[in-house]
Amino acid sequence: MSENTGPVILVIGGAGGIGSAVARRLAQSCRLVLAGRNAERLQSVATETGAQALPLDARDSAAVDAAIQSVVASCGRLDGVVNCAGSVLLKPAHLITDQEFADTLALNLTTAFNVVRAATRVMMRQPEGGSIVLCSSVAARRGLVNHEAIAAAKAGVEGLALAAAASYARYRVRVNCVAPGLTRTELTRSLTQNETVAKMSAAMHPLGRIGEASEVASAICWLLNGEQGWVTGQVIGVDGGLGHIQARG
Repeated sequence: MSENTGPVILVIGGAGGIGSAVARRLAQSCRLVLAGRNAERLQSVATETGAQALPLDARDSAAVDAAIQSVVASCGRLDGVVNCAGSVLLKPAHLITDQEFADTLALNLTTAFNVVRAATRVMMRQPEGGSIVLCSSVAARRGLVNHEAIAAAKAGVEGLALAAAASYARYRVRVNCVAPGLTRTELTRSLTQNETVAKMSAAMHPLGRIGEASEVASAICWLLNGEQGWVTGQVIGVDGGLGHIQARG
């Protein structure tokens, strides 16, 4: 782990495109712990950023509890946590199996709930509180074709963030969301590297392009920063305008 004495930040999904971008942004200013399921990729990002690597399946609530307790035991506190675990499933509802729907909820909503529950148990006992950032999607607020499962899961994440922000505000625990549009990561590679799909998606976004992981990471890091102590219960769209404005025809 980095030798600096900055805030202690846990990035769940730290080996993914957005999680690793968060880690790179915070590497010089924070004490970082990166957690995720892909141990090899996780260790690679941890080595690059000077972070501690912690293999973790965030769908397992006991494992999330243990991971956060481990961070507190080694670092003395937990200032911020971001949940970048998630998945993408693009199918209309009538073609989605029970297992696919259950997996989508588990990877997106259950992981977020497990993180909020475990992190608040620690942060509410800290005088300075802490910051929790969850990842939603523009699909939670704008009806997009073939997004039924992921939209349902991410809408749940947003509801979770708002309720938790209300419950834990008195403990100075801030809970916020970022809601990206289509972002260029390994998870979305099948979409972003398909020239036809990428062109159609770019045209849907008012700013006329697909997002980059570094842009979503920038918003996450802003929310994690203690200087944003007056910001909680917010869903910040990092979506090229897709969530709220109409692209020119």
